[in-house]
Amino acid sequence: MSNYTFGKTVNLDFTAAVDKVTQALAAQGFGVLSEIDVAATMKKKLDVDMPPYKILGACNPQFAQQAIAAEPQIGALLPCNVVVRADAAGAIHVEFMDPSAVLTLVDKPAVSALAGEVRQRLQQVLAAM
Repeated sequence: MSNYTFGKTVNLDFTAAVDKVTQALAAQGFGVLSEIDVAATMKKKLDVDMPPYKILGACNPQFAQQAIAAEPQIGALLPCNVVVRADAAGAIHVEFMDPSAVLTLVDKPAVSALAGEVRQRLQQVLAAM
């Protein structure tokens, strides 16, 4: 992983991985506000083929409200992005934006504490995969 994501390779096909992570997010209070099919966009806009790749914009309304109340500009860092992608060999990866890493950009103790809570919930989603 990188210093701004965490995740794992899952033993599911791509569609099942998207479905399972969406369900696991819901169990932790997150809804998926947006779904970007990167592979389809690259094909349409650039005529480039790539393995399946989706970005899910996940949001927990309670956490988002607390974050915005503490730092109104934080919306530029929301929602929490979750990537489901296939690599060239066909392995499926589920990767989460690490809120603790990203939200260190905001120098406010309330936001830092909140990032830890969000990360813990996202780790529970990953554990359910």
